[in-house]
Amino acid sequence: MGASEKPRRLDGGQSRCPRCGLLGDWVATLDHDWVLLEPDMRPLAHTVPADRRWIELSDGRVTVYGVCPPYQFQRCRIEHDLACPAQPLPDLWPWLTSLRIENARQVERQTDPKRRTPPEQWPDAG
Repeated sequence: MGASEKPRRLDGGQSRCPRCGLLGDWVATLDHDWVLLEPDMRPLAHTVPADRRWIELSDGRVTVYGVCPPYQFQRCRIEHDLACPAQPLPDLWPWLTSLRIENARQVERQTDPKRRTPPEQWPDAG
């Protein structure tokens, strides 16, 4: 959630993120808690991981919508933490993070000035 002061009303309002200073929308959840959401951003739900989709209900509260796949044109909200420039992006898809790490290693190997070249004659392996 991030910020120390939470709204007392259901409509929440806006406050600044204590990490980056940008405005976020405080919105009540079904669990009687508050979540700081990114303002003016409503991506298609299928583009957001299931456990990160906040769906707005008719009374103004939000709930995590983990149904897969969501309705094709369903919109959702995302937590400000995902867009906050002052903190690292969470590991949403471990396989993709592993792939990025391996790709970075591959780039490093290709641009290494001490790049190893295969020997002209391979040793006798028997």
